[in-house]
Amino acid sequence: MNALAATTRNFRQAARILGLDSKIEKSLLIPFREIKVECTIPKDDGTLVSYVGFRVQHDNARGPMKGGIRYHPEVDPDEVNALAQLMTWKSAVADIPYGGAKGGIGCNPKDLSKSELERLTRVFTQRIHDLIGVNTDVPAPDMGTNAQTMAWILDEYSKFHGHSPAIVTGKPIDLGGSLGREAATGRGVVFATEALLSEYGKPIKDLTFAIQGFGNVGSWAARLIHERGGRVVAVSDITGAVKNPNGIDIPALIKHKEATGMLTDFNGGDAMDSNELLTHECDVLIPCALGGVLNRENAGNVKAKYIIEAANHPTDPEADEILSNKGIVILPDIYANSGGVTVSYFEWVQNIQGFMWDEEKVNRELKKYMSRAFQNIKGMCQSHNCNLRMGAFTLGVNRVARASVLRGWEA
Repeated sequence: MNALAATTRNFRQAARILGLDSKIEKSLLIPFREIKVECTIPKDDGTLVSYVGFRVQHDNARGPMKGGIRYHPEVDPDEVNALAQLMTWKSAVADIPYGGAKGGIGCNPKDLSKSELERLTRVFTQRIHDLIGVNTDVPAPDMGTNAQTMAWILDEYSKFHGHSPAIVTGKPIDLGGSLGREAATGRGVVFATEALLSEYGKPIKDLTFAIQGFGNVGSWAARLIHERGGRVVAVSDITGAVKNPNGIDIPALIKHKEATGMLTDFNGGDAMDSNELLTHECDVLIPCALGGVLNRENAGNVKAKYIIEAANHPTDPEADEILSNKGIVILPDIYANSGGVTVSYFEWVQNIQGFMWDEEKVNRELKKYMSRAFQNIKGMCQSHNCNLRMGAFTLGVNRVARASVLRGWEA
């Protein structure tokens, strides 16, 4: 089942639990706007190449639409649609005044030079600048993009609309970015993990962790878990995997990855097959990479007691059922990885106010939002006798539905 079908299935199940009117259900499912543009640029050798860019604006009942832009060869309309819809529910779960959007360009950023990436980003911005805006749709970085990408979008957008630092989040500090934004998703994952484990009387320091993906989110989650005394026993990314039953020295692994670009040949652990990471012996499994990695083929072999979905849609519905039947507790993506969009909201607020927060305040507010959201999800689980995934979906869908009705959109 692809990401769009799985997300739609979860939404429909939440709508049934909530008893939503069929008209509201249909209106919440249909995206507000879908954008598809051609981006033709000259490469460094003078040849012309074209890429297709997408932006799906799903819902704006609770505020401006918000969502990342990813550069990846597998970007397609279905994936972007699914992720835009997830952003709507995620923003509502976090209780921040945003709707959902998502965008992307079907390209491999590793095949493009920095100057080619800049030209591509500027052309994409030219194509969509009149359809995004500080109070309309606010992009952010995602897979294959970063703070530099956001700086190019900010500059190109400002050529048409004047200086507009709040048009993107996740941008460099020097251009109005927020302190704490780089670590925000990973830090939010750890705050979410602490909230869940506290329900079972288990502190991080007593548990073992396996982390799939060692990019921005995975490396920050690993670092913060290590700082709290948790034992990270296995880590993987596209370059390889490493394990150490006594716990990996995460700061040393980060230095190794920064120096070599790879996890392989790290002398603080043993190499392992990356495919074995998801079924490695551990208490807590944190998938931080692509979607659909937990499926019916491997779900039966998962040994973790808790799964924290730091990636978007890492668990197929078939795997969800298998894992739940095994008694594994899954903390869903629309809550677990919402730290990034939450601190993006803080950045947007700072830009609008023209007043910068210190990092301590950013992290303090993030913990408050993550803790409150978990309690709200738990309340929905108790009210509707459902698991955490449906608790999060019913919370998010209910908030968006209420906002739509209050605005008179239900007719």
